[in-house]
Amino acid sequence: MGVVAKRSSMTFYSDPASHYSHRVRIVLAEKGVTVEIKDCDSNAIPAEVSEVNPYSTLPTLIDRELVLYHPNIMMEYLDERFPHPPLLPVYPVSRAECRLYVERIEKDWCKLVDIIEARGDAEAMANARKELLEGLVSIAPIFNEKPYFMAEEFSIVDCVLSPILWRLEHLGIELPEKQCKPLLAYMERVFARESFQESLSEVERDMRD
Repeated sequence: MGVVAKRSSMTFYSDPASHYSHRVRIVLAEKGVTVEIKDCDSNAIPAEVSEVNPYSTLPTLIDRELVLYHPNIMMEYLDERFPHPPLLPVYPVSRAECRLYVERIEKDWCKLVDIIEARGDAEAMANARKELLEGLVSIAPIFNEKPYFMAEEFSIVDCVLSPILWRLEHLGIELPEKQCKPLLAYMERVFARESFQESLSEVERDMRD
């Protein structure tokens, strides 16, 4: 685990295979936060998590007396507590737009990733793969305009999107190079960031080996 893993007042209970946990680990790495990371299995939630999280879910972030159990709230909390580098824009309109992008990614794509990773109904998985691939191909051209997702600077939106893109091979999805050159260039750019590399668990590294 690349994020600084020392004894500290902050503890992050993380599923090393989950894109929801991964997005928070990217923020932690971007901010250089000293945090104790505890890898956990979402199917065997530790008692210490269940004692403080009423939903017994991962990820869970504990900072002294504060307990957070929604990844997006964690990301915004970390961005406010550790303001440099900023991952949300200063201006209210731009901040609202970022939050809407995150909401759309979650509603349009995260649910599809969850269906595929559940390894349940084969037809549902095939449909989810098709829909996710089509959605990514359709947005590929926007990465010709700016280096990051609709922005000049790396943001929380990239923290949400990049874990999905990292998992594409693992999900059985191959982007067509001709149609997706801008998106593939974006992926290469984001995956090369020091913070992204530090955020990866061993499970996630194996996804692309």
